[in-house]
Amino acid sequence: MRKMVFSLVLLAPLLGAAELSGTWKFQPPPDPNAPPNRQPREIVYVFKVDGTKFTGTSVTNAIGDIRNGTIDGTHITFDRLDASGNKAAYKGELNGDELTVEMANPPAPPPGGGRGGRGRGGPVTLKRASDETEYTLPAELQHKPFGPFKPIGPNGLAKTPPMGWNSWNKFASKVDDASVRGMADAIVSSGMRDAGYIYVNIDDTWEAPQRDKDGNIQTNQKFPDMKALANYVHSKGLKLGIYSGPGPRTCAGYLASYNHEEQDARTWAAWGIDYLKYDWCSASEVYHPEELKSAYQKMALALRATGRPIIYSLCEYGWQKVQEWGADVGGNLWRTTGDIRDSWDSMSRIGFDQQVGRAQYANPGHWNDPDMLEIGNGGMTDTEYRTHMSLWCMLAAPLLAGNDIRSMTESIKEILTNKEVIAIDQDKAGIQGVRVRKDGDLEVWKKPLAKGVAVGLFNRGNDTAKISVSWSEVGITKKNPKVRDLWAHEDLKAAESYSADVPSHGVVMLRVE
Repeated sequence: MRKMVFSLVLLAPLLGAAELSGTWKFQPPPDPNAPPNRQPREIVYVFKVDGTKFTGTSVTNAIGDIRNGTIDGTHITFDRLDASGNKAAYKGELNGDELTVEMANPPAPPPGGGRGGRGRGGPVTLKRASDETEYTLPAELQHKPFGPFKPIGPNGLAKTPPMGWNSWNKFASKVDDASVRGMADAIVSSGMRDAGYIYVNIDDTWEAPQRDKDGNIQTNQKFPDMKALANYVHSKGLKLGIYSGPGPRTCAGYLASYNHEEQDARTWAAWGIDYLKYDWCSASEVYHPEELKSAYQKMALALRATGRPIIYSLCEYGWQKVQEWGADVGGNLWRTTGDIRDSWDSMSRIGFDQQVGRAQYANPGHWNDPDMLEIGNGGMTDTEYRTHMSLWCMLAAPLLAGNDIRSMTESIKEILTNKEVIAIDQDKAGIQGVRVRKDGDLEVWKKPLAKGVAVGLFNRGNDTAKISVSWSEVGITKKNPKVRDLWAHEDLKAAESYSADVPSHGVVMLRVE
C-alpha cells in the first residue's frame, strides 16, 4: 500500500514563516443529523513557507494543493485546488497557536439544498498540532499508486441512452425493498416498461454499516436479500441497478467501495446487478485531482472482470471536462452537472445552459448525463415537465424517472410514456441535439436523426411567444418535408418553415423528414 506523504521543508526563518510553518488540525464536532456510521473527518493543513510566500496541502473534505499563498503580518491568503480541478480563494488569520481559515468568497448554498456533506467554506479555527512538516493519511485511507493512465475500449452496452427509474429524487434515504418491488410492479402496469423504462435503480442508503468478516459489502435491514430482489425485478422483464462510490463513504455517509472495488463488483454480479451509479463524494479525501480518472477506471475494469454486463454510470458532477475522458475510463454515461432539483430554474439552467459544447462526445455507448428526471415530483407544471422531457430527449440524455410511478397522474404518465418523443432520445444514430438559435428567451434546437431531424422550439420566457424556424437552418433541404408535432400527435403542413405560438416555459417538438 502506498503511504500518501506530503513532505514540506521550512525554507525561511522569518517570524511569520516560523509561526505558520507546520501542521494545523481541527476535529469537527459530531453532526446530529449525520448517519450514525459517518464520522466527521479531521481537517488538516500543512504549510511550506518561503519568505512571505507559502504552498502546501490541505486535507479537509478533499485533498487539495495550496498555491499562491502569501503572508502579510498575521493575515494569509491562498488558493486551493479541489478534485474538480477548480481553484478557490481562501483567507486566514494567525493568532498564536490558532489559525482561522475560510473561503474568501464562499458560494451560496443551492436553493432547495442537495444531498449534503459538501462543505460551503465557513470559517474553521485550527490549532497548531506540531512543527512537523510531514503528514501521512491514516493507513485505512491509503491505496496503491496508479500506473500511467491508458484509455480502455467500450464495453458494448448502452447503445441508446439508458431508460429506467432511480429512487433518490422521490425517496432519498427512505427507499427500501418493498418500495422497489412496488415500483417495479408499477413500471410494468403503467406501460412504462413497454415505453422503454427498463432499469430500476436503487440509489444511496442500501449499505450496511460494516462489511462482513471477509470484507464483503452487505445490505442493511431495509434490503434483507438483494439477490432475491434482483430476481423479482428480473421476473418483471426489468433490470436492477445499485449505487456506490470510489471513496470510503457514499454521499449519505454509508459504506462505499474504496480499496474493495474488485470484491464489490463480484458481489454485485453475484446478486444480479445490471447497472452501477458510481458517485465521487468522499473520494476527494483519498485521491488527488489527477487520480480521478484512474479511480473511475479501476471500477470499470472490476466490473468487466466479473463477466456480467453492467452499465457503468459515472457521477462526478462534470468535473475536469468529464465528457473528454468519460469513455476512456469505461463509462457508459457521465454526469455533466451538479444535482438537479425539481424546479424550473434548476432544470432549465442544467438542460439549456450547461450542456452546450458537449454534443460531440455523445455517441452509442457513451452519453452526457444532465441528471435524472424530476417529472411528476410536483415542483413544476405539466407544461414545464413537457419541456423537461423534450429537452432531455433532444440531448440524447439517459431517461431515469424519479417520481412515484405507483400514484402518478394520467398527465404525468402521458409525458413520460410519449413514444414519439422517446423515439427522439432513443434514435439509433446516437447524436446529441444542439441549439441553433437563441433570441432572448426563445430557442431553436435540432437533433439529427437516423432519418430526418428533430426540432425543438423552446420558450423560456414568462409570456406566450411566436417562434419560427426555417427548415434550411436545421439542415432540411427536402422540399415539402413531412412534419409531425410530437406532443399533439398530428401531421402538419409546412413547406419551407414553421411558426408556432409557444406557451411560457413551453415547447413545440417536431420531427421533420
